[in-house]
Amino acid sequence: MNRTVRRISALVVVLFLSLMASTTALQFFQRDELNTHPRNIRAVFAEYNNARGPIVVDGVPVAESIPVDSPFGFQRVFGGGDPTRAAMYAPITGFFSISVGSSGIERGFNQYLNGRAPSLWVDRVHNMLTGQPDQGSSVELTVNDALQRRAWELLDGQRGAIFAIDPRTGAILAMVTYPSYDPNLLAVLSTSQANTAYQEALAAPHRPMYNRVLQSVFPPGSTYKMIVAAAALEAGIGAHQQVPAPHRMTLPGTAQVVRNFRDEACSATGYMSIHDAMVISCNTAFMMLAGEVGVDALRDMSERFGFNESLRIPMIAAPSFFPGPGFENFGPDRLALAGMGQGDLNSTPLTMAMMAQVIANDGVMMQPYLVQTIRDPQLEVVWEATPEELRRVVSPAVAADLQEMMTASVMQVAGGRTTGWRARVPGVEVAGKTGTAQTSPGEAPHVWFSGFAPAEDPTIAFVVMIENGGHLGMEATGGNLAAPIAAQLVRTHLGITE
Repeated sequence: MNRTVRRISALVVVLFLSLMASTTALQFFQRDELNTHPRNIRAVFAEYNNARGPIVVDGVPVAESIPVDSPFGFQRVFGGGDPTRAAMYAPITGFFSISVGSSGIERGFNQYLNGRAPSLWVDRVHNMLTGQPDQGSSVELTVNDALQRRAWELLDGQRGAIFAIDPRTGAILAMVTYPSYDPNLLAVLSTSQANTAYQEALAAPHRPMYNRVLQSVFPPGSTYKMIVAAAALEAGIGAHQQVPAPHRMTLPGTAQVVRNFRDEACSATGYMSIHDAMVISCNTAFMMLAGEVGVDALRDMSERFGFNESLRIPMIAAPSFFPGPGFENFGPDRLALAGMGQGDLNSTPLTMAMMAQVIANDGVMMQPYLVQTIRDPQLEVVWEATPEELRRVVSPAVAADLQEMMTASVMQVAGGRTTGWRARVPGVEVAGKTGTAQTSPGEAPHVWFSGFAPAEDPTIAFVVMIENGGHLGMEATGGNLAAPIAAQLVRTHLGITE
């Protein structure tokens, strides 16, 4: 073999090796990137040609794939095609779209829904050998349909959120936000129509695609006083120890005067116990208390209750915010405002619900979760949730004091000055805390109610949050708007009829 032939042969070998390396890199190392590339039409057809598993609540699908006469094979349908039911569950199910991807449970449990989870390999091998198409698994949620529907009705077209959780396990019982959107409009098998629907939903007033439980943050108002009380109790200030509760308070270092609700005096003596201050939601007492426990202790307690961190349920929640050490201008005046849940604080409804969950559960925070069971096409369980403790937030003794305060804030009769009395349910002890959070000048307040029931053995913890006063506008308070909604939520959960 002459030199020229040897060189050509070597070049051919190098070219073959390069081709093999390139093909290997494409098929192995870049496999996931190519499979998920939006211009990979084969991946789109593969996704839609399989029977995607249903998302199920109380045995009934709230999202399912139905066969259609189309090259795609199947189309995703939400809420049985009913726009209202689809919108009611949209913050949980999310959407599944040919052009804009997916969200919510559709995204978080995609591998199970499309049948490609590693644990389903036996089913895939069986389908390959028998020539049957792949089928997805059913994802069964923890949500109670009756409670979800009632929460949707109770919002009554008001911007806001309702969230309920089993305090013992972390299983999510309801998650409703309003306004919402119809994911069926994004599930159409036309990329142009799906894109148009998506852009219209994004541009709609008041952000209907926003999950207000997880993604919106608001000043928590007086619901935050429970965390201030927890910090004080842990610092050794007893629940029935007298603390300053002036009629009015001038913010340290400023000329700004802060008044109690309706400019009422909390106490004739200017002193009262933390317990009594909680029952009537005395602003000045908790402003003074925040200064007493100090910024470091209050930040530490806030973070133990979930501020400055994100939870995954499996959707990722935005973090609630308590100012960090480097936050500018967080001096004694801002700390005092934080004591009554105003100023620089912001919280998601999820965090305020988890606060109630911790107190109801004797001081232990549970991991919140939405999916209870996953079943393969033969209805065999392939995955099941197990309750998981995240951390102990406060001691059982501190939790017991907080439980007593929240119960008295609703149920106490003597004196008649409770902010949460409208949350009462005959025959049931309800525990809770109201919140009325001031917003921008001239705007109605955001109103809250965070609580649990039955107080002696809680099976539900919850939060109700209505933006900008809802139907009551400037007259709204946590006591007159959010608390009655909480009472109806408890009735539904416990099966109490009118």
